[in-house]
Amino acid sequence: MKWWFARADGNKTPNLTDRSPEVHSQMLGVRMLSAIAAATLSGAVGRSVSVEVHVSNGLPGFTIVGLPDAAVRESRDRVRAALLSSGLPWPLRRVTVNLAPSGVRKGGAGLDLAMAVGLLVATGELPAACTEGMAFCGELGLNGSLRHVPGMIALADATAPLQLVVPLADLREAALVRGEAAHGVSTLAELCGILKGQARWPEPPLAPATSASSGLPDLADVRGQAVGRHALEVAAAGAHHLLMVGPPGSGKSMLAERLPGLLPPLSHEEAMTVTRIHSAAGCALPEGVLVSRPPFRAPHHRASIVALIGGGSWSLRPGEITLATHGILFLDEMGEFPVAALEALRQPLEEGVIRVSRAGGTVTFPAGFLLVAAMNPCPCGEGVYPGSCKCSVIDRARYTRRLSAPLLDRFDLIVPLARPDPDDLLSDIRGESTAVSAARVAAARSRAADRTASGEGEPPVHPDGTRLLASRLRAGQLSARGLHKVSAVARTVADLAGDEQVGHGHVCDALSLRAARTTVTT
Repeated sequence: MKWWFARADGNKTPNLTDRSPEVHSQMLGVRMLSAIAAATLSGAVGRSVSVEVHVSNGLPGFTIVGLPDAAVRESRDRVRAALLSSGLPWPLRRVTVNLAPSGVRKGGAGLDLAMAVGLLVATGELPAACTEGMAFCGELGLNGSLRHVPGMIALADATAPLQLVVPLADLREAALVRGEAAHGVSTLAELCGILKGQARWPEPPLAPATSASSGLPDLADVRGQAVGRHALEVAAAGAHHLLMVGPPGSGKSMLAERLPGLLPPLSHEEAMTVTRIHSAAGCALPEGVLVSRPPFRAPHHRASIVALIGGGSWSLRPGEITLATHGILFLDEMGEFPVAALEALRQPLEEGVIRVSRAGGTVTFPAGFLLVAAMNPCPCGEGVYPGSCKCSVIDRARYTRRLSAPLLDRFDLIVPLARPDPDDLLSDIRGESTAVSAARVAAARSRAADRTASGEGEPPVHPDGTRLLASRLRAGQLSARGLHKVSAVARTVADLAGDEQVGHGHVCDALSLRAARTTVTT
């Protein structure tokens, strides 16, 4: 039953003791309920979220439901402090925030801004019409400032086609996929002024000038190592996985670090994929935002399986395998990596994707990378020099067992490296530069691309080369996968040489570039 006070003009005034929410909303001018569009990150993909805010009578409180993680639950303190610091009212009422759909886990602080805007709309501080057709993503500071949110490219995709409001620091990143539909602001107070029509959207920050220098190390710094240089060119030209085996000081790491300079710049589609992945992982992006060079990832040999393949207990995030997509994954000291971590590479090397499954769901990450690895011939590293090795037979066996035969079979190139000749080290003569080698790699890639575009198929193999491959197969020195890889390497060698046919010499070269396989397995 509702109780009313009679007034002199004949109208009735609601009783202050009436518990009806409709009556209290009429008295206080409160909208009570609002729904604001936002997005959350799931792996490297954004998912749209509707942030529903309900304000009602009861003891003051702030409750968040809808499978929030710890960062989302802590939003109530950030939102309250940001509102008060911005001179905006905080309702001393019961506030319930629902993150729909409620069956999807929500993570990160990117929902702060949507909660704050929803609360302002629900309490009548902002008109509901000003937020229609808009989405909000951003983290709030206690002083009301808006801060960077990882994965903004994926979040911007998930909020299309709505107008998107993001922190000013993330505007260039969001504009990569949303263009003029993305707007950036610096503070919550500034956003309120814009939504009320009292100010205009700030101008986007100017794009920084890009440097002409690539900053990549030059291959000319490498002394000697003709075999290693050749293997590096073949790996770059045909995207062949490379394993270098040699003692410490032979230049394995030095060669691997110069491989990115031989690869061509990423296409726009590849650059968007790489940038999206690095954004979702929270990696620092270049000043121009878009990643234009193939990434080079070199995890430590003590990295965990989760760090390599991705995942996590709550928020599934990309691992080093995914971060190396369209680039290079370099495993230095490969013989020191845990066996389980190395075996986890086998499936993504074949399929180009990796599926991470947890109780809360499954996420598929891209994993198309070029694997380059370096290892010593034995734990002490001196196994290639007679009389110098200090390892026992058991130590050597334990060391080589870390690399299984199926994993080794996935390497196209397995080359032995020795320490450079002293005359080469002391010489002032520099080797070929990265630019010269990169030109040959680009020409070889162009020949292979032209064959694919024209539908010509693979170049023919000379009968002498075919007989050589057949003899290796009969002797058990090549598996079916090994035959495929040797044939592919021989085609790449022919492309580097500018030859139309795969000759006997090209096949011999390809076989010699897998000669160290027996050294690793014995």
